[in-house]
Amino acid sequence: MELILERIAKRKTYTIGHLYIRREVMDEYRPGTADEYFCDTLEPTWRDYEHGAYKIKGHSAIPEGRYAVVISWSPKIKQWLPILLGVPKFEGIRIHAGNTAEDTEGCILVGRNREVGKVLDSRIWLHRLKQKIVEAKDRGEPVWITIK
Repeated sequence: MELILERIAKRKTYTIGHLYIRREVMDEYRPGTADEYFCDTLEPTWRDYEHGAYKIKGHSAIPEGRYAVVISWSPKIKQWLPILLGVPKFEGIRIHAGNTAEDTEGCILVGRNREVGKVLDSRIWLHRLKQKIVEAKDRGEPVWITIK
């Protein structure tokens, strides 16, 4: 399973994105893939690392790239959560519930962006995303997230 996080609003104190799930299209006339919108995301401030920006601990979104995703136990949040593997200069980057940039130190929050600078109904969307990841793992599929 491939998740696509497209950052759409890079603000001074937060970053809003759309999370898509890529699926195979079995249409004989238009085979290929389609990215299906799943939910919105919220991260800390985006930084242009490619052009010399530097990470500010707890206040920086992770670099663009493609990362493996697994579910593991989070001792900090005390629940099973998705974690991104191999993020350069970051560790412990999770996808979890929260509503504002103050609820994350680099992780990705999921929900609906119905208020400026926030995602709402985060626990519902986290539960749905974890279900999709577990289903993919049960089918023997690796799970990846591409952040752009």
